[in-house]
Amino acid sequence: MSIIRLNNVKKTYRMGEVDVHALNGVDLSLVKGDFVAVAGPSGAGKTTIMNMIGLIDLPTSGDIEINGQNVSTLNDRQLTEMRHEFLGFIFQSFNLLPVLNVRENIELPLLIGKKVPSKSERSDWVNHLIEEVGLSKWHNHKPSELSGGQRQRVAIARALVGKPPIVIADEPTANLDSITGAYILDLMKQMNKEFGTTFVFSTHDAVIREMADHVVLLKDGVVQEEIRS
Repeated sequence: MSIIRLNNVKKTYRMGEVDVHALNGVDLSLVKGDFVAVAGPSGAGKTTIMNMIGLIDLPTSGDIEINGQNVSTLNDRQLTEMRHEFLGFIFQSFNLLPVLNVRENIELPLLIGKKVPSKSERSDWVNHLIEEVGLSKWHNHKPSELSGGQRQRVAIARALVGKPPIVIADEPTANLDSITGAYILDLMKQMNKEFGTTFVFSTHDAVIREMADHVVLLKDGVVQEEIRS
């Protein structure tokens, strides 16, 4: 069963007096546990399709299903709840809160859901993730005291802390050197196998494409080719 399905999804933006057709009828099906790279040249529609999957934006026409639920039937509150329950986000700019330390940044999503785990449950799980991403020695450090690679590891742990079925990663290696980028990708692949998390990447990185078991090539707002390993 598909965990994400797009059916003839189109998205048009109004730019002044001009209509910009970002997506022109995308059909796409992703299954649980996929490690997916969405690739293509600038302007192909990568960011738009990630916004659709992430429920940050809605299509002009067509249907999007997340875990079998047609999102067009949901109101704003329900969309927010679905984002929190099903989706984790890793941004290339990290989006960490500067006033919080590593532990607090990772734990934060657990404190804003409908059901907040007990303090001991939160502590055990956050400790596990901090160890998994190799930041045990830095758990009390603020983002400004960390390297770019360390901040990205915090962002990965934060995305996984709510155990979402789907993690969306927008150019996660764009601001990292090649060695740190390779470590981050290996870590995400490990998480993919350990937790069965579906990872969807928007990327220009050839290394991510090589690691992916499902590559979606976009051009001019349509899926030009899909490659499955």
